[in-house]
Amino acid sequence: MTGFVLGLVLVSLGSTMAPQESSGIKIDKDRNAVIIDAKVAPRKVLKDEIYPIEVIACWPHPKGKKAHETVVSIDVKPSDVHKALESLGGKAGKPARGEMGPARGQEVKIFLEIPDGSGSKKISIQRFLLDPKTKEPFPRDTTFLFTGSAKTKVDPTKPEETYGADVTGTLIAIFPVTDETVIQSSLTMKDEKNLKLEVNKDLLPKEGTAVKLILELVK
Repeated sequence: MTGFVLGLVLVSLGSTMAPQESSGIKIDKDRNAVIIDAKVAPRKVLKDEIYPIEVIACWPHPKGKKAHETVVSIDVKPSDVHKALESLGGKAGKPARGEMGPARGQEVKIFLEIPDGSGSKKISIQRFLLDPKTKEPFPRDTTFLFTGSAKTKVDPTKPEETYGADVTGTLIAIFPVTDETVIQSSLTMKDEKNLKLEVNKDLLPKEGTAVKLILELVK
């Protein structure tokens, strides 16, 4: 009997979650936004070198293929974020890779909600990035696009393909160094050669701090 009651409770709790939501992902229809639990990522996860920032969000090391180049780490499936954006009316375009581009898709504004004393504040992701040598900020006219991910083969000997970002764990890429992602910026590989980015340590909270990654669809 106890097990039956517990099962009913779990079903009841599960029914409050929208079909497109999953643990760590919230859909805010009033704000036309997807809100994702995240943590400020460590900048050094490999042995000898700190690499420039090339992605905004991905799985943590060692699962995340770009964990050494990210601003925040997440623990959700990128395809679930894709579905959440679609539930708000988002339409995926096409990701770019290398010089093959440009990326296409519906515009998404990206923010981090960070702790601020007893509350929190929402800040555009662009403000958390800068050129460490020149101190120039991330180009403010850069847009982020809901591209969706390229498909990939988990087993090259078999024909089955899967959502590529669910293999790499990459959610948001700044440069088209990968098309296995959900969101890409409008920057190209030419920009990647000239723009070496680092986090703004005066603004970004310390490593491991829990934050919210907010994706707002632009209609």
